[in-house]
Amino acid sequence: MDAELIERAQSGDREAFGQLVSRHYDFVRATAWRWSGNSTDADDIAQEVCVKIGAAIRDFRGASRFRTWLYTLTLNAARDHRRKRAREQQTFRAYAAEPQADAPGGDDNEISSALWAAVRALPERQCDAVLLVYGEGLSHSAAADVMGCSEATVSWQVHEARKRLKAMFGKEEV
Repeated sequence: MDAELIERAQSGDREAFGQLVSRHYDFVRATAWRWSGNSTDADDIAQEVCVKIGAAIRDFRGASRFRTWLYTLTLNAARDHRRKRAREQQTFRAYAAEPQADAPGGDDNEISSALWAAVRALPERQCDAVLLVYGEGLSHSAAADVMGCSEATVSWQVHEARKRLKAMFGKEEV
């Protein structure tokens, strides 16, 4: 069914485009949340992805699965959002008399929340690999497709991320 909607959307059918976005919005939003760690940012990222889908749908050639293509769009939008937030925070700190610390989140599972926050603080490629493999449940091969690298590279990135997380948490089981 996606193939037909994609073809119609590529031809300019707004209804088909709307159905396609509607069908995959929850997936994009959930993925964005795992990358960003909070609802507001996830909503912003998901909206940005929807805009990008509209601009890029005509270029989708089906070389990869549509969902893999969506992962890539979402990952890129999350990276852009993270960079934008970092620039905004840097500007705020530069001009503010007293920078304010972020308020702690209201997550019930503080350990899990701390672990995912630590994952998001990893170097970009390690963060991407861990989120795709453990957060999204993708195989190393599928994660490699999304990241545009080899399966061995994903395995290495995950391995390096695990070493960093173990050091951060001082535990053997991460």
